[in-house]
Amino acid sequence: MAKSPNRADQAYVALKRAIIDQALKPGEKLPEDEVGALFSMSRTLVRQVFGKLSSDGLIKIGGKRPATVVTPSLDDAVATFQVRRALEREVIRLVAGRWNPQFKSVLANHLTKEVAAAGEGEQTKSIRLAGEFHILLAELSGNAILFRYVSEIVTRCSLVLAVFGRPHSAECGVLEHTEIIHALEAGDVAAASRLMDHHIGEVENRALISSVQSEQPTLAKKLELYTNVEEGGSKTTKNSKGGLRIVGSGT
Repeated sequence: MAKSPNRADQAYVALKRAIIDQALKPGEKLPEDEVGALFSMSRTLVRQVFGKLSSDGLIKIGGKRPATVVTPSLDDAVATFQVRRALEREVIRLVAGRWNPQFKSVLANHLTKEVAAAGEGEQTKSIRLAGEFHILLAELSGNAILFRYVSEIVTRCSLVLAVFGRPHSAECGVLEHTEIIHALEAGDVAAASRLMDHHIGEVENRALISSVQSEQPTLAKKLELYTNVEEGGSKTTKNSKGGLRIVGSGT
């Protein structure tokens, strides 16, 4: 007989789902007392739940400040997708090596849910189901550790999308998932791996990470507006090499 989830387990699942669904936004505070009251838990249990969420990379705890939903930096976002690509390639390799017709049925059933959510315009549900597709693939790999790592990296990607993402059609993801399933069914590991790489690249593009990186101004650009500002009788101008030169000092 399956063990019934306790309050701490229920709170963990609920908070994790709320973060993935972006109901709880990056940077949002999670006061212990308030969370404890919502789930009828002691502070000790709340801290246990927060510890698990922190291990998942979803919240930040420590010090006297309330726990907060993690806000990924640009560097975090880039690193997250670098790791995800490596993990997803290994998932494809392992799933392809143990493929059987039942796998197609399991993935097709999940894909049906994705199609329904996309058709109904349920953006939040579509995002969650898209992530769960990859977690399901990892489960089919038969490697429990890989499954755990993929589950964590997918949830971290949800935070990245919450910070850097832009609106997009869920139908794109559905089509990409369909193509991956077809390649796996055909036993074409190279094509499946290539399609997965392309798919993860598209997810990253939807997060606008590459464009945010390219928009980062140089030091010279940041100081450009200040090169002619006078202060205390001093004035800065650009020299012939594009550097800054102090002129007209009043001291």
